[in-house]
Amino acid sequence: MQKTINGAMLRSMITTAAKLLEINRVVVDSLNVFPVPDGDTGTNMSLTIKSAVKELSNSRSNKIADIAEAASKGALKGARGNSGVILSQVLRGFCSYVKDLNEIDTKAFANALLQGAEVAYGAVSQPKEGTMLTVARMVAEHAQSIKNKQKDFELFFPEILKKGNEAVELTPKLLPVLAKAGVVDAGGKGLMCVFEGMFKALMGEKIDVSIDIPDTKSTETAMEHADIMTLGANIEFAYCTEFFIINLKKKTTLADIERLKETLMKMGDSVIVIGDLEFVKVHVHTNTPGMALTKALELGELDKLKIENMLEQNRALIKKYEAEKKEIGMVAVSSGDGLTGIFKDLMVDEVIEGGQSMNPSANDIANAVARVNAENVFVFPNNKNIILAAEQAKSLVENKTIHVIPTRNVPQGFSAALAFNPELPVDENKANMIHALDAVTVGQITTAVRSTKVDGFELKVGDIIGLDNKKILAQGNNIDDIAIDLIGRLRTGEELVTLYYGKDVTEEQANALSARISDVYPNIDVDIHYGGQPIYYYYISLE
Repeated sequence: MQKTINGAMLRSMITTAAKLLEINRVVVDSLNVFPVPDGDTGTNMSLTIKSAVKELSNSRSNKIADIAEAASKGALKGARGNSGVILSQVLRGFCSYVKDLNEIDTKAFANALLQGAEVAYGAVSQPKEGTMLTVARMVAEHAQSIKNKQKDFELFFPEILKKGNEAVELTPKLLPVLAKAGVVDAGGKGLMCVFEGMFKALMGEKIDVSIDIPDTKSTETAMEHADIMTLGANIEFAYCTEFFIINLKKKTTLADIERLKETLMKMGDSVIVIGDLEFVKVHVHTNTPGMALTKALELGELDKLKIENMLEQNRALIKKYEAEKKEIGMVAVSSGDGLTGIFKDLMVDEVIEGGQSMNPSANDIANAVARVNAENVFVFPNNKNIILAAEQAKSLVENKTIHVIPTRNVPQGFSAALAFNPELPVDENKANMIHALDAVTVGQITTAVRSTKVDGFELKVGDIIGLDNKKILAQGNNIDDIAIDLIGRLRTGEELVTLYYGKDVTEEQANALSARISDVYPNIDVDIHYGGQPIYYYYISLE
């Protein structure tokens, strides 16, 4: 009977959980209650736990402490979307409890589950029951109730899986919107895939599926490039040395060239020795360039010598970096080249590609922040499903302060960026940006991707729908008709409508809609911008 879990088994459990979640990713995606094409709960959770597996693959240790640290760190860096962030917090709390143990029994596992649920609840400002939080809590609470009775994992795990599946089935009763759509909570279902995968690993069951582990740059690498003040300490070999060897001596052989390469590798790094008995190119970073030249002279004559002091170069870079550092920078998430161009025109320093159905991870956001040469960086997530990941990025960046402005769409991001005043202090800018969010009313037009009943509408796949940030407001089969209807429902006296048209709308079509809006609402000015966004035909901003 399996009474304890060691580090090797914990590694296998996390990896197998990732595989089972990947297998069920599409099924979990399909449970998204809202009919817009952003049903990516399964995808976000899968990418999050794959990032944990990626970090595990970089660790050769099977100590529980090392496994726990790698899994927690990897999940945090890869967390994307609300569901992925919550999953990362469940793993973080779990790993935090087990990291000091030599082995994990059912009592410790139950305590770790409870800590995971508590940490996940704490990560959400307004926890809502009927979600994966409920599933995590109910699993943890049941595990607590049986931890002293069931000391064999073969008996313990089936009981908590049963309770977890019951919790998933309970979610529609706790969250009416799920009941109306006739589905269970997608995040809860995804979390049960994780727990079921863990149990399969415990039972020695293999899941024959490969998972594509994200190959993302680490935050440390990004910080190394961004925070140039640390670079001087990282230069082990000070002199970049380059030269050619020409007119090689008659006694020189190809083996001599290879031996020169081996010698230089002992003297420094970044070694390149390429060529033949006619001509050899050499590059090396070393603290003894004279010795490198002396060794090369044994093979032939030297030509085009170049030796650069990288320490002095670094001092100059540091000086330039400090001279250009500013107090405040901005980072925005955007989907569509037109929208990205507008953010750049508004002096946003870094724009991350992402948005609906392609949420950036906490690590992606942290990397973008790290590239901004500013002490304070405002982040505009521009999607409600990215706000939590932006908050998580705060723990991944050192020497900078991240301020997340909770923009739920791109027009709100534009409004926040427009409110920025470099002459004002950080707190005043933050207040102005948040206040600016209320100054713009936003509508969006897209296509229903599933048939469902929601917000009083009976939708069919392919229907054109108009919505605000909270609910569907219009339904039909003509994009322009929906736009006119949506503006009428959203309008509260605004005098300017801005249309950001997507990649599936031509400029001629956007101009035609603009003219129609002007006819229907003669007191409104209409502005048009190319957005290039996928999925949404139009973002409509009313001010």
